[in-house]
Amino acid sequence: MGQTHDWASQVDVEHLERIRRAPALFAPGGVGHLILEVVAYAEEEAAANGGGRCSITLHADGSVTVSDNGRGTATVVDRQGQVVKKPVMVSRDLRFFDAPDAPCLADGHPRRGISVVAALSEWLVHTNRRDNGSWTQRYEHALPITDLVPIEADGTTGTTVQFRPAEAVRAMGTVKVDELLWSPQLSVEVNDLR
Repeated sequence: MGQTHDWASQVDVEHLERIRRAPALFAPGGVGHLILEVVAYAEEEAAANGGGRCSITLHADGSVTVSDNGRGTATVVDRQGQVVKKPVMVSRDLRFFDAPDAPCLADGHPRRGISVVAALSEWLVHTNRRDNGSWTQRYEHALPITDLVPIEADGTTGTTVQFRPAEAVRAMGTVKVDELLWSPQLSVEVNDLR
């Protein structure tokens, strides 16, 4: 698979603002579409690794947590020795965003990338566990408000994204668990705590 994001663009403010101005276009149907955008990355990991697991928790406060057991978000060490992560939350997915032939998610709408989730959420926490280090980072209204905060390794790998969709997205409708569909390679557990 080729390059998915521009590593030089750590925060693409113009891209994020474009999404925030058009929630109905980028999250058709509401929160369910945002969940599918996150799960699409877990599906890719599962397909590349011969299977995988994902859990989705719908919380009483309107937030959602999606966790998978993939490899975690890619990171590199820059020339100053600082860990830099692939800017998946705050830049365009070069494969899908604005692509006329972007694949559709299970809801029948085009895949745009996980930056749509960050842009259309009040807050988002991205937790990453990789063989070469684990960390978490918080975003508010799509912008990172913390650096990468190291967390203790627990012997697992994977990505957890917890987010609270913006009111405009929540107002588009409630998530119906039975309408969320998955790929055959990904085993999904849904915990509805609403």
